[in-house]
Amino acid sequence: MSDRSLVAITVVTFNSSRYIRRCLEKALLQDYQPITIVVVDNASPDETAHILRDFEDRVTVVYNKQNTGFAAAQNQALQLTDADWVLTLNPDLLLTPNFVSTLVDHASVDDTIGSACGKLLALSPDLEPIHPPVFDSTGIYVTPNMRHFDRGSLQPDRGQYDDLEYVFGGTGAACLYRRSMIEHISLGGEFFDHDFFAYREDADVAWRAQLLGWKCLYVPPAVAHHVRSVLPSNRSQLSPVINMHSVKNRWLLRIKNITAGLYRRYWLPIALRDLLVIAGCLLREWSSLRAFSLLAHLWRKTWAKRRQIMARRRASDEYMQAWFCQTPVSYPAKAVATALADREKIATR
Repeated sequence: MSDRSLVAITVVTFNSSRYIRRCLEKALLQDYQPITIVVVDNASPDETAHILRDFEDRVTVVYNKQNTGFAAAQNQALQLTDADWVLTLNPDLLLTPNFVSTLVDHASVDDTIGSACGKLLALSPDLEPIHPPVFDSTGIYVTPNMRHFDRGSLQPDRGQYDDLEYVFGGTGAACLYRRSMIEHISLGGEFFDHDFFAYREDADVAWRAQLLGWKCLYVPPAVAHHVRSVLPSNRSQLSPVINMHSVKNRWLLRIKNITAGLYRRYWLPIALRDLLVIAGCLLREWSSLRAFSLLAHLWRKTWAKRRQIMARRRASDEYMQAWFCQTPVSYPAKAVATALADREKIATR
């Protein structure tokens, strides 16, 4: 048995028959060992369950009787493994063979690194790489009006994101999380917040992790390809349910994590964006009005979560404010690069 850290890959499926076979085939080809793979299917009505049965001898598969949401199903998968590292993986994402090993090798050099993300390149809906390469995500960043975006999204890859850096967080489509961080920042046993159901739950984890003293490392040699279906530019084409949760989670995300100093600094762009969202719901996206009744129902519960986070907060207002900018923010990870170079020298002696 290898003495390397155990890694788990956790996948949540819902109507994923178009992608899940290729996703799991690529995951099973990882050059890192030992790896365990856990798939939770959220009662997909399509052929997903039929395809998953072909993998039951190599992958742990759980078939839920109802759609519990991405957040709850990911937590369900997390509880089925005690791996030292967990890679959350979307079914529409294809890993290159050294993706996991590259992330683990880089993130393991510093115990304060709680998560790591790689260079995600865009993939066409028929699972073909786009040429020339276009970014899907190189980590997430947040703006003063409390929106979060994927760094580099839809930009051509010209080498502008080839440096090892600290970023605000990683997209849940493919992000490696340290088990000790998962346990440290979980609230009531939930790493991903069940109340989010789906969408923005990765930004919530990233923000909470930053508040509680953890770093996220961007590792460009770790490359994967992703079919991104949810983008700010195609909101009108998305499911009304997803759009409703997006509205609800905008407020849940902020209630839980924003500090007083950050709000004082950015209250105006926050308020203007809030008014725009509310107007959009009232005038056009009526199906999202349900978000506000759900918010009222979750109000006390969410404030209780906020109190837990703030009671354990380690990051200063100044540190947090530096992450919120209209353009992507990142910081060089020079110490990690030095540690990796030293490790390489020792290994070659």
